Amino acid sequence: MPDSTTNAPATNSAAGTAHSAPARGDTPRVVSPPRAYLLVVEGHWTWYKRNWKATLVSSVGMPILYLLAMGLGFGSQVHASAATGGVSYLVYLAPALLATSALQGAAGEATFPVLSGFKWQKNFIGIAATPITPAQIVGGQLLWMAFRLLFSGAIFLAVAAAIGAVTGFGVVLSLLFGVLSGLAFGAPVVAFSASVQGEGNAFNPLFRFVVVPMSLFAGTFFPVSQLPAIVRPIAWITPVWHGTELARGAAFGTLQFWPTLGHLAYLLAWIAIGTGLCRRQFRVRLAS
Repeated sequence: MPDSTTNAPATNSAAGTAHSAPARGDTPRVVSPPRAYLLVVEGHWTWYKRNWKATLVSSVGMPILYLLAMGLGFGSQVHASAATGGVSYLVYLAPALLATSALQGAAGEATFPVLSGFKWQKNFIGIAATPITPAQIVGGQLLWMAFRLLFSGAIFLAVAAAIGAVTGFGVVLSLLFGVLSGLAFGAPVVAFSASVQGEGNAFNPLFRFVVVPMSLFAGTFFPVSQLPAIVRPIAWITPVWHGTELARGAAFGTLQFWPTLGHLAYLLAWIAIGTGLCRRQFRVRLAS
């Protein structure tokens, strides 16, 4: 368990002092949002460059294993057809796994690390004792999440290209769509994690009943049209389905204006809603 020896009342008192009214004649220091975001990201990077090996399997290794097992193993039994867009199953699977791995990576970044920032390591409490505001902490946290998803997705794409799963440069746009879908799911989860007071048991149902079903049944491994009609709307409302549709469309050059606009609007709406909820929850948690 992360180090939790920091004295919480003393830390909260320091945070409260930092945001109190300045003494007469003092000029309060203000940190611009872009600089504040980068300072938060810098803190994460300082930790990550020392401990990146501990995250390599979950963020990069698992998606690559999925691609190898399902694309080359199971995929050897699946013939190119209308269901796969006329391409091999390996090529069909690769862009969708970008969106799904971004979802899983965002879930990992948005749960225990966020809870640790309030409860165990208390780094959010320490940051709040500086001129950086709770809203700026949120911005930096989401920016760091985007960087992590982009980095992991780029490595995945390099491996996919090496085994013949990439057919064109459109997958670069697929990578960006994957990051968007990850943020669309991750932002609301960050807000939820900021409200958790216990030891993280609340995350078990999230992974078991939300992340895993979305990964399996939202269009990654087979078209949603193959699902029973009664459950298709459930897949359609998930961010990963929209990300998968965009990623495949970009990779195969089949994007159409209005559907693309709809998918993007849906993902951006979830990011905006999630960011708003994060700001509110961080402000409440850091003021308590």
